[in-house]
Amino acid sequence: MTAGQPPQPPRARTETVGEGDAGQRVDNYLLRHLKGVPRTRIYRILRRGEVRVNGSRVKPSSRLAEGDLVRIPPVRVAARDAGPVAVQGLESNILHEDDLLIVLNKPAGLAVHGGSGIRAGVIEGLRALRPKAELELVHRLDRETSGCLLVAKRRSFLRRVHALLRDQRGMHKEYVAVVAGRWPDVDMVDRPLSTWVRGGGERRARVDHESGKPSRTRFWVERVGAGMTLVRAEPVTGRTHQIRVHAASEGCPVIGDLKYGDDARNARAREEFGVRRMLLHAERVTVNEPETGYTLEVHAPLDESMRSVINRL
Repeated sequence: MTAGQPPQPPRARTETVGEGDAGQRVDNYLLRHLKGVPRTRIYRILRRGEVRVNGSRVKPSSRLAEGDLVRIPPVRVAARDAGPVAVQGLESNILHEDDLLIVLNKPAGLAVHGGSGIRAGVIEGLRALRPKAELELVHRLDRETSGCLLVAKRRSFLRRVHALLRDQRGMHKEYVAVVAGRWPDVDMVDRPLSTWVRGGGERRARVDHESGKPSRTRFWVERVGAGMTLVRAEPVTGRTHQIRVHAASEGCPVIGDLKYGDDARNARAREEFGVRRMLLHAERVTVNEPETGYTLEVHAPLDESMRSVINRL
């Protein structure tokens, strides 16, 4: 393009799915190939049928196979920049790094990726720090949740870890949460959940016994005091906002949760304990990948704001 000429409009293109992308969901494939495009826009073009696989419309959750032909419609990709806020401090928050994975202690309040009004998040920041690496999120954490976040450094290993997540084996995550009230005598919450997207791209979840997906979370009590309970939670399944919705369904929402929590209890926690974040932390993650023999266990320390509340219980 010569000086003074307007930029050429984007054109539709067709990509052939390679071995490294086989088994991946269509929406995740598009997020990787359309970096800089908001998630809401990607889901919109999927709903409209603008994305085709082998000539047919597909759902966001459809899985790709090697050799599939994916038509990607013309979408202008904005140039993205991680920005100082996303990059600042990320290096010091890396808990573990090897040839296959990075494990980061994500701070509360930092999004895992850009989009929906957020310029950049953890993954954009890490890509700025490791510009030659092919980094992809293994899973996600809510913006308000802190703790262990896994990022794959190889597409082949990402597929293996995703298989562990789908089969609910070989990868386990343990969370620490401070919830409102006294936790009931319940060690497994088994309630199906469904999700929907509100205006602006905000995702929500709810208990839905008619059309929800099976969802199970183990809970056990660590400490009780000051009208709150310190619990540990292990999600057996991996649904959106699962721990938060399951805790709220037992009448004990996570303290500081502005979506599913109790306004009065949150206000009391702010006034008496200075709580300025949601008290949910992904403390431990273990990976046991049998085909490669890869094993890993990482613990993420609590930040001072959450630790101070727990110490006062």
